Amino acid sequence: MRRTKTLLLASILLIQPASAGIQGHAAEPTATMRVAAGATDQKDKDLARIGQAVQAKLTELYKAAEFPGATVGFVLPNGRYGSVAVGVSDLATKTPLNPRDRMLAGSIGKTYVAAVVLQLVEEGKINLDDKIERWLGHEAWFTKLPNAKEITLRMLMNHTSGIPEHVLKPEFITAMKAEPDKVWKPEEMISFIFDAKPLFAAGKGFSYADTNYILVGMIFERVTKKNLYDEVSRRVLKPLRLVNTIPSDRRILPGVVTGHSRPQSPFGFEGPIIVNGKFLFNPQMEWTGGGFASTAEELARWAKALYEAKAFGKPYRDQMVAGDELREALGSGYGLAAQVWKTDLGVSYGHGGWFPGYLSQMEYFPDQKIAVAIQFNTDAVRQLKKGPRRYLQDIARVILAETAAKKAA
Repeated sequence: MRRTKTLLLASILLIQPASAGIQGHAAEPTATMRVAAGATDQKDKDLARIGQAVQAKLTELYKAAEFPGATVGFVLPNGRYGSVAVGVSDLATKTPLNPRDRMLAGSIGKTYVAAVVLQLVEEGKINLDDKIERWLGHEAWFTKLPNAKEITLRMLMNHTSGIPEHVLKPEFITAMKAEPDKVWKPEEMISFIFDAKPLFAAGKGFSYADTNYILVGMIFERVTKKNLYDEVSRRVLKPLRLVNTIPSDRRILPGVVTGHSRPQSPFGFEGPIIVNGKFLFNPQMEWTGGGFASTAEELARWAKALYEAKAFGKPYRDQMVAGDELREALGSGYGLAAQVWKTDLGVSYGHGGWFPGYLSQMEYFPDQKIAVAIQFNTDAVRQLKKGPRRYLQDIARVILAETAAKKAA
């Protein structure tokens, strides 16, 4: 594996001004950096220099590990952004990975859902502290939800509802694999936790569960009477020109490279997750628990926009990143689809994502005003040798060092 990687090492850099959208020259897959055409002013030269350093670091990390490939996106304080890739998109074809290649972003998708919900809050159409019974209480199944009558919308969004996770239940996985083309209704997904014992009293603990966000998605659609994916596109993706971010709502997704699922994966798949251009099962089953494919570059751009309050007002951004005190005391917290970490680079806001065959991480560092995202086309952490957050922080340190060196020059 290591010898194959060395022979096939492919690194690409795509650098663009903040005003250029995602249009530009895509470098050929070589072991050297190519800068986008037209990048001639000093800011773009600085961006290219930083991109070269990021590429060098990612290549160094790649050579020290065993993963198939990775992409990194970053945004500087001035809004300029770039992306690099290393490795291959498919172990079978040995196709070099490109920064424009999409991967499933897993639970990072919750951040788009939380953003449109907070827009509704800002518009006065919904209240985070209302009981969910207000919107779901008329459903015949409502009382089967653990803690049903005590849960607020905020508790769903910060995972303090006491509702257990449905996704990893053996019964759900068996049903999902038995019908790989099935388009799951939200009610069908949450039915796997009906009449389950609550994990704790509502609001009195923390337990992460996609099930919480399936319910958030249902509430959003009941309030707006509109399709959530359509509203995420209209309210978030189009205004921010995140044109490479798409719903993962079918088995064939354009521009998405295959992930490589690890042995003993919770879903029971090993190896390529896309075969003959089609996912082994319908990723639609994730819906508002995740539900999007994107690029590392657009994840970084989204992180900067989201945590700089470009999607909604600062008071609501502040609520989003207000992690609970218990978890913050341990070095991390969780707000409203926002993980909050204390690092040696200062506080950071972001989210991680796992989907069989993929790992993603995006973070924003408010003290330095930079955003970084990384995606791997494998979920085998053992191949990475360390967690995605440590990779991301290594890249962030390189960016900050290059920025500081420029200021000192």
